[in-house]
Amino acid sequence: MDLKKIKELIAAMEKAGLKKFRVKEENGFELELERLSDEGHPPLPRHHDSAHHFAPPPAPHAKPHHEEQPKPGTYVSSPMVGTYYSAPSPDDPPYLKIGDEVDENTVVCIIEAMKVMNEVKAGQKGRVAEILVNNADPVEFGTNLVRIE
Repeated sequence: MDLKKIKELIAAMEKAGLKKFRVKEENGFELELERLSDEGHPPLPRHHDSAHHFAPPPAPHAKPHHEEQPKPGTYVSSPMVGTYYSAPSPDDPPYLKIGDEVDENTVVCIIEAMKVMNEVKAGQKGRVAEILVNNADPVEFGTNLVRIE
C-alpha cells in the first residue's frame, strides 16, 4: 500500500469521525490507524507480528490564505515517527550547527522510535542553512528536519 492511499484512508477516517480503522490485504499486509483520544494522549500501542502501525496526523489546523513560500535548498526529512535528538547523548555537542558543510554520509540527527535510536544521514552535499526542529521534539514521517543549500 503506498503513502498516497494511506493518506486517503486517514482523510476518509477523519471525515467519517472514526477513531480506529484496520485493513488487511491478501498479501499479509496489515494497517491499523487510530486517532488520539480526546485528552490528547496517544493510545497504548498494540503489536502484531506482520502489522505496520501508522499514527494519523492530528486534525489539520486552519491555514492562512497566503502560505509562506518554501525557502530555497533541499530538505532532510524524518523517515519515521519518533523523537528528534540533535546529539548522540545529552552531554555531547549537536551533530550540526548552521553553516556546517555536510555530505551524503553526514549524520544530521537521531530519531528514536520505540527505544531504538535511528541515525538520519544528510543524503546530499551542501551547507546547513537551517535546523527546523528542536531537540527532543516529536516528529512525524516526512517532517522537515534540516534545510541544506
